[in-house]
This record gives sequence, structure tokens and C-alpha cells, in this order.
Amino acid sequence: MLETIKNSPNYRWYVLATVAIGTFMATLDSSIVNVALPTISSQFHSDLSTLQWVVSAYLLTITSLLPVFGRIADMFGRKRVFALGFIIFTLGSALCGFAQDIWFLVGTRVVQAVGASMLMSNSAAIITAIFPPKERGRALGLTGTVVALGSLTGPALGGIIIGLTSWRSIFFINLPIGIIGYAAVLLILPSDVPNKDKESFDYTGAFSFTFGMICVLLGITNSEAWGWSSLPVILSLGLGITSLVFFIITERKVQHPMIDLSLFRNRPFLIGNLSGGLSFVAMFANNMLLPFYLQGILNYRPSQVGLMLMVFPVVMAIVAPVSGSASDKFGPMILTTGGLVITSLGLLYFSTLQTDASFLQIIPGPILMGLGAGMFQSPNNSSVMSSVPPQKLSIAGGINSLVRNLGMVIGIALSVSLFEAWGGVTLPQPSQVEEFMSAYHSVMLVSMGIALLAAVISYSRKSYAKGD
Repeated sequence: MLETIKNSPNYRWYVLATVAIGTFMATLDSSIVNVALPTISSQFHSDLSTLQWVVSAYLLTITSLLPVFGRIADMFGRKRVFALGFIIFTLGSALCGFAQDIWFLVGTRVVQAVGASMLMSNSAAIITAIFPPKERGRALGLTGTVVALGSLTGPALGGIIIGLTSWRSIFFINLPIGIIGYAAVLLILPSDVPNKDKESFDYTGAFSFTFGMICVLLGITNSEAWGWSSLPVILSLGLGITSLVFFIITERKVQHPMIDLSLFRNRPFLIGNLSGGLSFVAMFANNMLLPFYLQGILNYRPSQVGLMLMVFPVVMAIVAPVSGSASDKFGPMILTTGGLVITSLGLLYFSTLQTDASFLQIIPGPILMGLGAGMFQSPNNSSVMSSVPPQKLSIAGGINSLVRNLGMVIGIALSVSLFEAWGGVTLPQPSQVEEFMSAYHSVMLVSMGIALLAAVISYSRKSYAKGD
């Protein structure tokens, strides 16, 4: 059977499907708990500042470890790291499902994230190695769509699962998928080719980057709870920025760097990553707060929330392939910029919703967001990856994943910080509804501004050749 699969003319697509399982599962769990947060909050008696760690700890760990595991896989084998990622992720999912308090859940989410970072750091490299150049852009564009769909389907799928069973099921559902994914890796992925070059591992770069990212994100995430002027936040941000500056200085001198910073001199690569990161900041600010609006203000059940949130990824799934094909003909600039403008209109629409909004009144918001994300993601991912030389595609893919996850973390931290600063309460009493709505509307307007900034940055890529 193994030889039949590997000799098939469609073998590379089997590899893509295997990679997509791991990528979808890892990105799905970055957001699937969002819709469960009100339920978890009630069961564990946790406030929003504590609750956000269920999401942020996962994203923070992935963001910190992506380049580390990408480099380890380059040295010791991508198939090995990818397979181990499935095992650790599945184990972490089981532990999450058995959590009895909020901090145990946060800790087991970190275990999950270690496995997820092994999966996400290698997906682009595995695809790059198996696909010929003429099909590579299409394959990487599809992977980018899977990533975005995984991230955005999470709340919708989570709401449906919680409505049918309990919040623990959103973790247990990963167990059979993880086992199938691990089996597929062993059967389908090509064997690792030993790296004959005795490349050294950049321990200094790995430590300084990981330490710096953790400190900066800790400071941002806890800024509202501790206060921006508090010693812990100032110390955390100061140490983090110092460590990242040290990382940048040392990476320029290392023979085999953790991250090839020279890629950022490539203008299309820089523009694509900047606009992509900002788009995820804007989308995840809404992803974090919308379930609380639907459950806390409109009194939707989790299953109803799930159905409402499903509109976004369904629209995106329809639009993204069309947008990807169109970008091959017309170039990425019009589609990416237009998509971000439509996303900003969706966020503006959310800022107008009231306490008595009906289903039909809400639905234009997720439709606009799905249309905007679908127009933006595939052309942007394809343009980023096509702007670098073939030998640097795997490194570029890792950086793209890193920027995306950083955008998610910042989006969550920013939305929570602003929401609480403006007087919002996650599960408001009747007397607090007005403060909730005011804070929610204000965060949506800030998110709209971020999406518009991303659109301006994206428009500056107009120097692309048509169909590039």
C-alpha cells in the first residue's frame, strides 16, 4: 500500500492533505476555545484577564517556538518533528479535556502548543520540497487558506460541539484526528534525507528570541490587569525588547541563523507580512469579544453562537479559492487591498449592533468579514511566498506563520486590554449592559482602523507585475 501511494501521480497531493490535517488542527485550536470561554468562566469562576490565558498561552508558545522547531527540523528531519508534533498535540488535548481548574487548563494548553508549533513550523517546508515550482504557489496558497479557515472555524465549530455535549469535547475531538494524522505521516510523508552539512544550532538565537517574545507578550497581555506603568509590565517589556534587539544583532553574525532577517529587505515580502499580521490583529480582536456579545447580551446558546460564527469561515471558504485564482491573473494588490477594506467595513458594521439585534441584523457582519478575509488571505500568502527565492521558501513560510500568530496574540491582548479599560464586563449584569456595548463598539472601531492601516500598507505593493 505504501509503495502504491508513493508511486501515485497524485502523491504530492496526498502529502498536502496530510500536512493540511496537522495545520488545520493546530490552527483550529488557537480559537476553538473562544466560544467556550463564557462557560469556562462560569465553571471555574475566572475573570477575562485570567481567561484570555487559555487562548494567549497557546498562541504565545507557538509564536515563541516556531523558528526553533523549524530549525531543528531542517537539521534532524521534518518527518520526525512533524510526527512527534502529532503525538504531543494529541496528548496535550487529552490533558486539556480533563482539566479541573483554570491554571491546569492553561498549562496543558502550553503542552498542546508545543506539538502545534512542531506541526506549523514544518508545513511550508514539506510542501516546498514535494511540489514543483509551477505548482508550489498554488499549494502554498491552499495551505494558507487552511490556516485561515482553521483559525476562523474554531469558534463556530466549538459552539456547535459545546451545544451538543460540553466544553471538554472541543479537546477530546482532537484525539481521533491526531491518531489518524500520525498514521498518515508514517504512511505518506517522504522519508527524511539526512543533512550532510554539519550545521550548528543557534542556541543563543533560539534562547534570546524565545525569551524576548515571551517577555514582550507577557507584558502586553497583562498590561490591563497589572497596569501599563506597573513595575512587572515595564520590566517584562524592557527585558523582552532588549532580548529581541540582542537577537537581531547576533543573527546578522551567525553562519546558520535561526531566522534569515535579510528576507525583510525584500519589499513585497515585508509588505505581505505586515499587512497579514495586522489583518489577524483586527480579526482576532472581534473573535475574542463577539461570543461574549452573543451570549452575554443576546442570550444565545453556545450552539446558536456556533452557527452564527460559522458564517464567517463558510463565506471565506467559498471566496478564497476564487480569489487565489484571480490573483494569478491580475496580481495580488487589488484583491488584498480590497479584502482589507471590506474587512474594515465588517468591523464598522459590528460597531453599530445594539442590544436587541436580530439574527438577520447580525449576519451582514460575519458575511463582510468572511468576504474580506477570503479575498485577502490566499493572494497575500501566495504573493509573500512567490517573492522569495526557492531555496528560502521554507524559511519564508516559517516567518509567515510567526507573523500570523503574533497578530493573533496581539489582537486578543489588545481587545481585552481596551475592552476592560473602557469599562466592559464579560458577563454583564443588566445595569452593566450599556458599559459592555460602549466598550465593544469602541474596540470594533479600533479594529477597523487597524484593518484600514493594513489596507494602506497592502496598497503599497502596487509595484508588483501583473500576474506575479
